[in-house]
Amino acid sequence: MEVSNVTEQGGAPEAPVSLMEKYLNDPTNDYRTLKFGDVMDGTIMRVDRDEILVDIGSKSEGIVPAKEFSSLTSSEKQALAIGETVLIFIVQPENNEGHAVVSIDRARQEKSWRRLQEIYEENGVIDAEVVNYNKGGLLVNLDGVRGFVPASQVTEIRGGDEAGKQAEMARMIGTHLPLKVIEINRHRNRLILSERQAMQEKRDEMKEKLIEELREGEVRQGRVSSICDFGAFVDIGGADGLVHLSELSWSRVRHPSEVLKIGQEVDVYVLGINAQEKKIALSIKRTQAEPWSQVASDYEVGQLVRGTVTQLANFGAFARIVDGIEGLIHVSELTDARITHPKQVVHEGEELLLRIIRIDPERRRMGLSLRRALDTPDEELAAALGEESLAERDQIVTNIAAALEAEGIDINAVEEEEEEEEVEAAPETLASAVASASTSSGRDEPAMAAAFASAAASLGLSDEDGDTEDAVVAAVEGSDAKE
Repeated sequence: MEVSNVTEQGGAPEAPVSLMEKYLNDPTNDYRTLKFGDVMDGTIMRVDRDEILVDIGSKSEGIVPAKEFSSLTSSEKQALAIGETVLIFIVQPENNEGHAVVSIDRARQEKSWRRLQEIYEENGVIDAEVVNYNKGGLLVNLDGVRGFVPASQVTEIRGGDEAGKQAEMARMIGTHLPLKVIEINRHRNRLILSERQAMQEKRDEMKEKLIEELREGEVRQGRVSSICDFGAFVDIGGADGLVHLSELSWSRVRHPSEVLKIGQEVDVYVLGINAQEKKIALSIKRTQAEPWSQVASDYEVGQLVRGTVTQLANFGAFARIVDGIEGLIHVSELTDARITHPKQVVHEGEELLLRIIRIDPERRRMGLSLRRALDTPDEELAAALGEESLAERDQIVTNIAAALEAEGIDINAVEEEEEEEEVEAAPETLASAVASASTSSGRDEPAMAAAFASAAASLGLSDEDGDTEDAVVAAVEGSDAKE
């Protein structure tokens, strides 16, 4: 049957149009031409255990076999309802029964591949759950696409034996990781990801933001992230700052591991910020009061204290009283015996009982004496440092005696020799001091002071013994009385 149309002006009729052509030209009857690989939306018409029937806008419905929606979880399968829209992938445009065979699994996978390709091109980061692992790394599932994260690209997997690495990877199953696509090949079904790069980019972003907000002089809480020979790195909220070895403590520190450990929570002081190089300088010691500012109120000359030997030098031994406060035990203040080096009687790390003989807060110096502390009466020592200090003193005396014996030094012989030298030298030294400092016009004060200082030195007296002149005279008078 044909139908003729006439124009509105009454002109010649148009060419006749067949009913079939008119039907095909009707947009309401526009069926899709399907081909393998097409991804489109379908409307669920029926849900069975073995298949799902969907309307895909074609002349016949699409069939989703059970094997083509196996990736759906139990909850996702229960959520399938008639009238709901679902994404499908054309596996076969038409089977023997005239139906299209479609797949939900492949549609999800194809959509995921496309999204991953976009993320890769945009240099983005994705989140994925670890579902398994193998010898080389972790396996993740991204909406039907299996991705591989090499062990070397996971921050929590550290070096060690193979068994340890496998145990670490097993513990990560079920955890979520931020990942960056570093290689993608759809045709080879290859997707390689990196958690390490994703974390680094995230930290770089956080560091830039932190550097903009950070101000010198601020005190922030952080966590020690790594330790090296020259200092320690502290994470202060997504960015690492360096605490140099010299800024770890007011005390002398040889290696950061002496005072810090990885993961330790610490307060840090912001020393400096280099926005161009994205570097942050931090200090731990400056979050604490400068120890020498408290010395005048906490210590006094003559006080008995405990100290730990930190360093030996030719002229004496340094001992730490508290963190940031060290004093010098001059070699002459270690023992009454004549020794050539402190190592002959003490060693680094040794705990000693000491007496403070000089304090100079401005120059940050403190003079200490071991021999004077060991000569302290029992009652005074116990009152100052506790009853246990008596046993500590006896042990130190025993250790020194054993050390001197090992060095072949007889302390008794040395004491007798020094006493004889002092008795014989004192009067002559004093006489020459007075004679050289006296003139026909009277006493030359500067020369006299220098002479008495020289005499004091020959007598083994120090300026801590009081007035130098009085000390020399007292020593000489004492020697005369003995004679």
